Amino acid sequence: MNSKTIIKGRGAQLNVPNRFFQLSHELRDDFLEYCQKEDEDFDKNKTLYLEVFPKTIVNKVESPDVGMMYSMNMYQGCEHGCVYCYARNSHEFWGYSAGLDFERRILVKKDAPKLLEALLKKKSWKANTIVMSGNTDCYQPAEQQFKITRQCLEVFLKYKHPVGIITKNALILRDLDILKELAQHQLVGVNVSITTLSEETRRILEPRTASIKKRLETIRVLTEHGIPVNVMLAPIIPSINSHEILPMAKAVSEAGALSIAHTIVRLNGAIGEIFSDWIKKTMPDRADKVLHQIESCHGGSLNDSRFGIRMRGDGEIAKQINNLVKLARQKYFKGKAMPKLNTTLHEPCKDGQLKLF
Repeated sequence: MNSKTIIKGRGAQLNVPNRFFQLSHELRDDFLEYCQKEDEDFDKNKTLYLEVFPKTIVNKVESPDVGMMYSMNMYQGCEHGCVYCYARNSHEFWGYSAGLDFERRILVKKDAPKLLEALLKKKSWKANTIVMSGNTDCYQPAEQQFKITRQCLEVFLKYKHPVGIITKNALILRDLDILKELAQHQLVGVNVSITTLSEETRRILEPRTASIKKRLETIRVLTEHGIPVNVMLAPIIPSINSHEILPMAKAVSEAGALSIAHTIVRLNGAIGEIFSDWIKKTMPDRADKVLHQIESCHGGSLNDSRFGIRMRGDGEIAKQINNLVKLARQKYFKGKAMPKLNTTLHEPCKDGQLKLF
């Protein structure tokens, strides 16, 4: 593909058909060729923010191997554009494509703080860590404008309720004041996602995320202020970042991380087509090799829905990856561990203030 037809700053390079729709449209090669000859943009590549009005904001996680019980997402879709993102498929439920729409049609839930507060005040609610975000990044670029994540953190602090955070954006440091207060009561744990130490790889794999330098600095700053950090080395992609496991583990440990977790990439649903199209355009010399190695980790398929296996994979390559992560833990995280969050402070605070008796 000619470089002029590469959509810069995006992970996905196409809008795959929504599986729930009978009709779809496609960009024909002759149209793209015409645009190129006429020096016209075939795609304006703009991000749209669309407000939605959900009735609830906290979801119970039914999957037995995700590692969280409750999650909440202030935004649906994510401008970070990570091409491998498992959350892409969820955009189809909203009537959009898992491809470019996922990165350019961001659904904004401005009522999230009110919905969260209503839940935490319920007499029937028992404190259990709620993770922001189980699906899309709560500190993606939209957060700079809407500040919904910050408002939700204020609610968690008000009601002394434990919260987990998953992000790959240095914007989290904006809320250091609230995070420090939560950490004083052992009410927050942060998970920073790092998939590579190579800026070249990051730019094409995760085009609108914070640089690796900024992410490592984020870990350092959070740690210096007593905020516990786990690092998600996820996903590990054979022949793209699998050779970086030990260097990444060493770097994040030196930055102050207390632990690491990992998954092996799986390309369920529309993500298989999105990723395959992307790698053939961005890494044509190794595209077939990478795709075949991913398949070898999941029983010969790009996708994998087997509970207990899908996150870690099987086969020789998966075994090598899992063994390297095990070695990394032994080498760089011996004696370290993430603290358990405090669930005992919330009950007396359901009216918004701590009771003395």
